[in-house]
Amino acid sequence: MATLLAHITVRSGSEERFEEIARELHERTHADEDAVLRYEYWRGADERTYYSLLAFPDHQAFLVHQTSDHHEHASPAIGAVVESIRLEWVDPIEGASDLPPTNSQPTPADADELTAKYAESYAAQVADWWLTLR
Repeated sequence: MATLLAHITVRSGSEERFEEIARELHERTHADEDAVLRYEYWRGADERTYYSLLAFPDHQAFLVHQTSDHHEHASPAIGAVVESIRLEWVDPIEGASDLPPTNSQPTPADADELTAKYAESYAAQVADWWLTLR
């Protein structure tokens, strides 16, 4: 499993465009990717802040999402409107979430260049303290 929470701040005046991109990504992700478990966006309480929850059965499915045509196509538009983004790997609490634990996986030996790049940049980060509570 791979679950992460994206903390997003958009550039001032870019809120409407960001929400258009988020809707497009949500639609394409759910239409084109069989392995997505959660892919959702929310507005935050503070101005220009957004959150996205992404959950996949494993890290490889997350990499398929990251390297998908629709995600790659949206990347320049996202870059134009996003001021900052922080990805936080999160771990569902057993009995309080129906998602399985977040686990890291090695990159497949036959991964293409883009997948290998994303695997390195977005390696799942499993906090040691999570393992003591499982």
